[in-house]
Amino acid sequence: MIVKQIVKEKQTFYTVTFESGEKIRVSEDVLVKHRLLKGMEITDATYQAIQEESGVEIGLQLAYNYVSYQLRSEKEMDQYLKKKEITLTDRKKIMLRLKELCLIDDQVFAESYIRTQIRLSDKGPFYLSQQLKQKGIHEEIIQSAMHLYTLEDQLEVSLKAAEKALKKYQRKSHQEALNKIKIGLMQKGFSSEIIQQTMANLAVEKDEEMEWQALVKEGQKLIRRHQRLPYSQRKQKIKTQLYQKGFQLDQIQVFINEELLQDE
Repeated sequence: MIVKQIVKEKQTFYTVTFESGEKIRVSEDVLVKHRLLKGMEITDATYQAIQEESGVEIGLQLAYNYVSYQLRSEKEMDQYLKKKEITLTDRKKIMLRLKELCLIDDQVFAESYIRTQIRLSDKGPFYLSQQLKQKGIHEEIIQSAMHLYTLEDQLEVSLKAAEKALKKYQRKSHQEALNKIKIGLMQKGFSSEIIQQTMANLAVEKDEEMEWQALVKEGQKLIRRHQRLPYSQRKQKIKTQLYQKGFQLDQIQVFINEELLQDE
């Protein structure tokens, strides 16, 4: 087989074209090792050797680049190499090499992930566990790494999330705001025990003036929404929906007396 052309690609890869029309993608190391040059003739055995070496070498270069930005799980790395059209046989060899070099280690990955999420995110243990499962981390490794997320850390993270949510829902009724905060913490993956402690520690007092303003705002929206209904039906719907939003019945009645009776 005679080398017809050698073209450099991105990074350190080359495409070697033979006069027979066959092409093979090689790394710079393989190119140098076999001293491939334009016009050079190689045997079928050498071609086969180059082909076998190139898959692993190219895959390793891709893997080194992929892991240089951040830690990767075994599953993430395998999916990445598969996407890059590295064969299963070569992927297995590459993965073994990466493990030997300590560049792939699911235990280290899981622990690093948990530490980072505690520091940067507002998510609880259950949510983080689900994320690690999606990244292919085994349950026993997840449980081991999750010990890093102490109860003290969970309370601190959940309280910050609750305080942020409280500002978001300050225009809601006091009860609706509390309910939304609880639901939000549950969706973020915190346990009921942590949520209960968080709500107990949350510095939230019912502001009667803000509560009334929130009721008026919601009530007026409902009045406009149901303005075409008969008075009695409109009154009942507004009363029911305001109650469902967490407002007190006595306040609701005051609002109805002030805003609706004049339309009767």
